[in-house]
Amino acid sequence: MADPTRGKLGIVVGGGPAPGINGVISSVTIEAINRNLEVVGIRDGFKHLAAGDYAQVRGLTIPDVAPYYQRGGSLLGTSRTNPAKEPKDMAAVLAGLDHLGIKYLVTIGGDDTAYSGSQVYAHAKGAIKVAHVPKTIDNDLPLPPGIPTFGFETARHYGVQVARNLHEDAKTTTRWYIVIGMGRAAGHLALGIGKASAATITLIAEELKGKDVSLELICDIIIGSMIKRKAQGKGYGVAVLAEGLMELIGEKKLREIMEKNPGKFGTIELDAFGHLRLGEIEFGRMIRTMIATRLKDLGLKFDMVDKDLGYELRCADPIPFDAEYTRNLGYGAVKFLLSPAADANGVVITFVGGSMVPRPFPEMIDPVTKKMRTRLVDTGDETYEVARRYMIRLEQSDFDDADRLARLAAVVKKSPAEFRARFEYVVR
Repeated sequence: MADPTRGKLGIVVGGGPAPGINGVISSVTIEAINRNLEVVGIRDGFKHLAAGDYAQVRGLTIPDVAPYYQRGGSLLGTSRTNPAKEPKDMAAVLAGLDHLGIKYLVTIGGDDTAYSGSQVYAHAKGAIKVAHVPKTIDNDLPLPPGIPTFGFETARHYGVQVARNLHEDAKTTTRWYIVIGMGRAAGHLALGIGKASAATITLIAEELKGKDVSLELICDIIIGSMIKRKAQGKGYGVAVLAEGLMELIGEKKLREIMEKNPGKFGTIELDAFGHLRLGEIEFGRMIRTMIATRLKDLGLKFDMVDKDLGYELRCADPIPFDAEYTRNLGYGAVKFLLSPAADANGVVITFVGGSMVPRPFPEMIDPVTKKMRTRLVDTGDETYEVARRYMIRLEQSDFDDADRLARLAAVVKKSPAEFRARFEYVVR
């Protein structure tokens, strides 16, 4: 039976959905109740609390949550409301948590939700103990090497199934698919899907860091892959692109393109955290349209279909890896909150080698950016090297070998020198 003198444990979900959220909610609730705490689920992240609405809560019991730990979605919904942005919003959140009698808080989300949780802990001055469970299908949070964020493996699993089906369709119908994979800050998901599905080419932002990235460069890299496949007698393929490439192109260049083509490629919008809402830009259509124009100038034509891949993955039922992983994380969050260590720090819950390792917020959150430090794809390691070795795309060796260069140039009816002048820049 819950002990009312200990206060309640609240659960908040922020950011985009990810497979396994219900697994965390379930495991937190069960463990907390087993330790004689009352559990309160707060609807739609911090949205209602920040607005001074303290009624959007529900008590959670073991029968409420037990059937859902292997189900996708979120029993508590989610939102991207950022209460740390305005002092009045944070004050309202703290007042709401106090009104509800919450002494322990589990936040589930990405870097923005982690920062919001850290600020609740800081402003509560010890009155509320906070543990953050990191989630994102992008896998871009700074967990220990080799440890994914929950939801990533499930998203990759189902993304690979889709990509393999698209590859078979491409082969059957002789066309190219341009697939845009979610991943604003890092290309883990796009690369994971592309590599495991044997996509023809996968392009992520990390590969192009430090370069002057334009839409033309991205298109020419893909066109180079198309030409190379054509030289091999194959007029089909699948190109997987990380949506984070849009960040490299930049808001200014994207805006210029979209203003020249009003309404054709979506709209420019910012979210509550000041991020470019990538989902509002039809990047795949933009890429496909420009590729078609540039192919026409080369005397080539390929049937192409663009496909955004991300929303289909976020609320999938978790695969066994994430079902088990989220149970560990939820249990670890409650164990930490009820330990003496919770008096000293608010933390991000991580697991290393089977053991729960709580990492204090200051270790995980950059005080300047107010975000968790981004974990990028390491393009210098063997894992990425393997991915590149099995792609079909232009390489420097294609320009260094006279026979290869001649075969590629013949596809577009150009001399080797003309082909080199047009395309060698994409491999530098």
